Amino acid sequence: MTELCAIALGSNLSSTIGDSEKIVQAAIAQLSTLPAVEVVRVSRWYRTKAIVLPNADPQPDYINGCAVLRTGLPPLQLLHVLFHTEQIFGRERRERWGARTLDLDLLLYGDRVLDKPELVLPHPRMGDRAFVLLPLAEIAADWIHPIYQMPISELAKNPPDIDLSHPIAIDTEVLALS
Repeated sequence: MTELCAIALGSNLSSTIGDSEKIVQAAIAQLSTLPAVEVVRVSRWYRTKAIVLPNADPQPDYINGCAVLRTGLPPLQLLHVLFHTEQIFGRERRERWGARTLDLDLLLYGDRVLDKPELVLPHPRMGDRAFVLLPLAEIAADWIHPIYQMPISELAKNPPDIDLSHPIAIDTEVLALS
């Protein structure tokens, strides 16, 4: 049995692959090569101001977007696939909210609600983040958030951090891949 899942992608550090936009695009390409994962849709990419902890050094802007995947993998196994993909692109988990070459978050897994130490579904902070809700609404507007019982399009109308992160679409195309 397969399930639709939503992920968020972000990057604000370059690597040998190139700049952040090239990294998130390459991450989508990498995920699409996996036999257990089908990339169904990809949002536009957004440039987003980095939100940092008080007294932290400033960070470069992020490139953010979302994708809808279809998979037969269970949620925790998919999460490990995402972590492995981050590592392929040079991600090192050193500090919370630190700059990174690639960040992949599992946002939604069908209508599943899960609360385990290693994975919480839906993603506990997705409803607070404009840089997640705006691109997700492009590709999954009617998806009902399993806790808020609201469509993503409604949640995206006035995200709490919109004035802090200022997401700006940098391209014009949403990719429907299936």
